[in-house]
Amino acid sequence: MQRRFLLRGLVAALSVAGLMSSLPAYAADTIKVGVLHSLSGTMAISESVLMHTVLMTIDEINAKGGVLGKKLEPVVVDPASNWPLFAEKARQLISQDKVSVIFGCWTSVSRKSVLPVVKELNGLLFYPVQYEGEELERNVFYTGAAPNQQAIPAVEYLMSKDGGSAKRFVLLGTDYVYPRTTNKILRAFLKSKGVADADIMEEYTPFGHSDYQTIIAKIKKFSAEGKKTAVVSTINGDSNVPFYKELGNQGLKATDVPVVAFSVGEEELRGVDTKPLVGHLAAWNYFMSIKNPTNAEFIKKWSAYAKAKKVPGHAERPLTNDPMEATYIGIHMWKQAVEKAKSVEVDKVIPAMSGQTFPAPGGFTSTMDKTNHHLHKPVFIGEIKADGQFNVVWKTPGPVRAQPWSPFIAGNDKRPDGPEPR
Repeated sequence: MQRRFLLRGLVAALSVAGLMSSLPAYAADTIKVGVLHSLSGTMAISESVLMHTVLMTIDEINAKGGVLGKKLEPVVVDPASNWPLFAEKARQLISQDKVSVIFGCWTSVSRKSVLPVVKELNGLLFYPVQYEGEELERNVFYTGAAPNQQAIPAVEYLMSKDGGSAKRFVLLGTDYVYPRTTNKILRAFLKSKGVADADIMEEYTPFGHSDYQTIIAKIKKFSAEGKKTAVVSTINGDSNVPFYKELGNQGLKATDVPVVAFSVGEEELRGVDTKPLVGHLAAWNYFMSIKNPTNAEFIKKWSAYAKAKKVPGHAERPLTNDPMEATYIGIHMWKQAVEKAKSVEVDKVIPAMSGQTFPAPGGFTSTMDKTNHHLHKPVFIGEIKADGQFNVVWKTPGPVRAQPWSPFIAGNDKRPDGPEPR
């Protein structure tokens, strides 16, 4: 297993080297855009495709005349799944490379590493992944989901008749801030619904963990104690591959113990035999399988780009996913805000972002909240299909406004949800 991950890292590193040498030359009079995603290490399985999404969107914008009459120039760096390196690379992008904005990060620990840098240097970060909430920063725009746009609706679904009427819950995650804080929120939410502590099992594994035999066996034992059990997975990165393989190996089927994941989409399932996983769930704000003209066009653009650029894996089988959609929306909204402000200056772009809208591939008009820097997003719950895609089994009637704090954590009931912080 370790050898496979090392080989994957080598392939990623070679891909990075090839990308750096193939980026087009730009004239001096350009607008520089920072791309801060792990292209090697444990998070490359999820993040590398977001780097390509940024480059595709920049190509699209440049082909239509750029921004303020200037071409966008991507500056790509590899923080290599190394959390302190994210801060170093962010400082390099802002101070040395003079980028106007950064699109990047996946884990909350990488975002929190970057946050002091963008605050100190008055930079601008667009963060495209679901997270634990508990944050509302002037220099960050959050295009992923807050807990009330993913985690809480997913658990409510599992507790419903349609979701299997679960009474016991396994909170399983990677050992860092997002899973631990999200599970703290979910534990308190479950308690508010009458679920006893004895009916909640909580487990964490380190980044890059590859042996899930013991944990799956514990889940099977926990679920055999008489009450319908569900697993809520906040496992991140390439650990999802051995986790799902072990589910299949031990025959833990969705009809017995359904798993709902918050960080597993089409990309993470690429290297997994999904036939034994049919019926297991993921909660996101977008799935590739959603049918509408905007999504069809988004998939078409990505497919053409992936084939033309020979994106590893995607040239043969192009896939889109939720963080890709969030990245795509964020870049276009930033472009619109820059044009509204007639400037790339951060202090002018931030207020211009308020209320920006964009037609989202998920089939709705995406809106940046006027006060809290989060997108209004619909919630979708999808079942894994044998082909690795998702069949949507539940959705909200429309977009949900983010609540970037949790009333289920003591003291948070007094946190204002009002004007942006200064």
